Formats: sequence, C-alpha cells, structure tokens
Amino acid sequence: MIRKNREADQLRNIKVERKFIKYAQGSCLIQKGNTKVICAASLEKKVPFFLKGSNSGWIKAEYRMLPASTENRIPRDRISGRTMEIQRLIARSLRSAIDLDGLGERTIRVDCDVIQADGGTRTTSIVGGFIALVDCLTYLYKREEINQMPIKYLLGATSVGLCKGEHLLDLDYGEDSQADVDMNVVMNSKNDFIEIQGTGENSTFSQKDLSKLLQLAQKGIQEIIDYQKNLFKDNIQLYLK
Repeated sequence: MIRKNREADQLRNIKVERKFIKYAQGSCLIQKGNTKVICAASLEKKVPFFLKGSNSGWIKAEYRMLPASTENRIPRDRISGRTMEIQRLIARSLRSAIDLDGLGERTIRVDCDVIQADGGTRTTSIVGGFIALVDCLTYLYKREEINQMPIKYLLGATSVGLCKGEHLLDLDYGEDSQADVDMNVVMNSKNDFIEIQGTGENSTFSQKDLSKLLQLAQKGIQEIIDYQKNLFKDNIQLYLK
C-alpha cells in the first residue's frame, strides 16, 4: 500500500468557501487536500469577434500558479506552454456544461489562481471554476438579465494514476511526481466524458489499466458532483435545464 493516510480509491477532502472575492460576480476558494485555488468569474459586456451579432455568449479561462504556490518560487507573469494548455482545458470544460446561446452576448472570464499546489491543480481549478461560474450565472438570473439558468450539467474533474503498480485516485504532488501513468479526467453529471488526458510518463499501460483508471475517475467525479449537489441544494432544480 503506497498511501498511508487514505485508500487508493479515496479523494482528498474538499472544502469550498463561496463569495470569496467581493468584486467578482461569482467566486470561491476551493481546497482539495493541500491544493488551494482562488476562482473568480467576472462578466464582460462583449464577445469575441466571431460571435458578434450572434446573441450567443462565451466563456474564457485564465490559470496561473502564484509565485509562492510551490516550494521553489515561480516567476510572476510567466505564461508557459503548460499554462496555456491548462487554461484551454479549463475553458473547454466549462463551456461544455453551459448553453452559450442562453448566456446572451456577453463573456464570462473565469480566473483560477493557484495559491498552494500539491497536485491536481488543473482539475481543482475546473471544479472551483465551475462553482464560481454557477454563482456568476445566478447573479445574472436574479437581476433578470437572463431568462433561465443556462446550465446543462454539473461538472467534475479529477486526476488518476498508476504509481508503483497501484491504481490511485486524486494524486497529490508526491504521487504525481513518481507516477508511471498520469491521467486527468473531466466528466459531467450525465456520466459523459468531456476530456481525458493520459500519459505513460515512465512506462506503457494496458487496456486493463486504462479501464481501471477510468473507473476510479468515474467514482471520484461522482463524489465531486454529489458534493456540488449538496452545495447547490437550495437551487438545484433551477440550475439544471
């Protein structure tokens, strides 16, 4: 058994503090184990040029790891290829859960700032970004700027991996850094896959390994979606079309 403090198929504890940023229309601080991310959703009264006149909206995402979020300081404002890839993943995932036509001709920009990193920063950003996005949409709905909540599904994401022969759910940094196989999975509340990113970091992996990892991811994501249902319990019927 590689883990000492939790089972191989056990998520790290999740804590969410909503309305964390005063000036954002939707925001939260999400903590997953020792990974902490501030997510803020802000409205912009414009859309990309390819959507002008379409009466359809757009969702963008930005992702940064703050300088002191890791043991070795990260230079400020450095936009690496990794950063670009992650923020595109976050944006694609968020857009998949929203009826953009129901958003109207506006953009919601979701900023995900990692203040402490211990593995799973991109998947934690997707989960926290979605919660901030829901609260931003609620703001629009309560102000009667949209006729109904344009949410198609709830959204979950987690990492899984193969480490020293063991299939693990929700890797922390120590596990991720020595994993033979590393995978990030995004799914919705209809149990449909949105994105799967998988790499044999130090070895190949079999179809049996892949099936086991996806089963673990589905289990973890269902628990995350159940957490969201409880978080949104007062308005869950309003949120889902």
